[in-house]
Amino acid sequence: MKSYTHVVVDPLGIHARPAAQIAQACVNFRSSITITCGEHNANGNNVLQILGLHAVKGSTLLITAEGDDEEAAIEAISRMLKEKAAQKKPVGILKIAFFGAKDYDHIFFNELAKDKGEGTYNCDIKYFSTRLTPETAALAKGYDAVCIFVNDECPRAALETLKECGVRLVLLRCAGFNNVDIAAAREFGITVLRVPAYSPYAVAEHAMAIIQAANRRLNKAVNKVRDNNFALSGLLGVDLHNKVAGIVGTGKIGQCMARICKGFGMTVIGWDAYPNQALVDEGLLTYVSKDELFAKSDLISLHAPLIMGDGGTYHLINKAAIDKMKDTVMLVNTARGGLIDTEDLISALKEGKFHAVALDVYEGEDSNVYTDHSADAMMNDITARLQMFPQLILTSHQAFFTREALQAIAATTMENARNFNEGNPYGMAEVK
Repeated sequence: MKSYTHVVVDPLGIHARPAAQIAQACVNFRSSITITCGEHNANGNNVLQILGLHAVKGSTLLITAEGDDEEAAIEAISRMLKEKAAQKKPVGILKIAFFGAKDYDHIFFNELAKDKGEGTYNCDIKYFSTRLTPETAALAKGYDAVCIFVNDECPRAALETLKECGVRLVLLRCAGFNNVDIAAAREFGITVLRVPAYSPYAVAEHAMAIIQAANRRLNKAVNKVRDNNFALSGLLGVDLHNKVAGIVGTGKIGQCMARICKGFGMTVIGWDAYPNQALVDEGLLTYVSKDELFAKSDLISLHAPLIMGDGGTYHLINKAAIDKMKDTVMLVNTARGGLIDTEDLISALKEGKFHAVALDVYEGEDSNVYTDHSADAMMNDITARLQMFPQLILTSHQAFFTREALQAIAATTMENARNFNEGNPYGMAEVK
């Protein structure tokens, strides 16, 4: 066990920004990290618990780390606590219109936005439950920025209204940006910033969870037991051990999924427009062509960005691709719905293709995402048709939905807002 004692010197104490930075740093270490202030303890990777310490100027913090990287963890945290946040210029408060707000958004963003002054995020947030669309964009009048998510719509018409409202910044609290007309944003002088990565583990773990649920027919099994039916008919699955996993897109999430598959004893092959030789050298996977991946894989997991146009990934999985696959293949998509041609998928399912399909995203999901239709008739034709198939499982765009991911999204989004407000570099967050 390693420990470090720190006396808080910041006039604001351990406020939102250092708390978020500490928590995000701790997530990257395997060691168990605890921060103690008086009688209160906090897990180092939990920003809300760190803020709950109420560490003011003069408070003494005891940071302890226990694990195989404990020394590196203590060194990183101590260095972070000693650093003073640099502010390049005096700034005003950045006013943000936050669209599509949910209860869980309030929990994290409220805590990070409440402090004002040098070294803080210096933001005021107004929450709107409605999505951003060309029709609702006028709600942003008088705000400097809008904050949007994957199910918001930011085409040219919306951006034109945002410009008229005085908006200078679009903050995406997600990695994807296909819902924003980037060319129009550039034309109107509106900066677009995103969250390049939050928790690749969350998405990859969900991908494996739902494809195994589909493989072992867990939704059907649970319902049968609830009906006092313990027969095994209709529940036959397959082993993943010694099967071939095909990873489409080998960025951070794809790499996590590859490691999970490797842990199941699978042979991993991959395809990426920009192969990463380090993954081959490590022995994690072997790169093959798309056609070879489709033909050889027993499990195909999609982690590629959605890119429109010639040479892009839109409808990467279509009839031609499906025809190359084994009849018993398993397919999981936690990336973007447009990677799969839904009509071609449904046609193949009707013909008995696929042992299992698991979709956290799908083309035509927009009217469903993050809304409660439990009291309504099922009006979405695509959703109803997909749910006809016993080997298919749908979840509601929730692969990202873990505490660690929400914390990272909030912290990175607020850091992006601060960088814009203070004229700091954007790094990988900027969408050009």
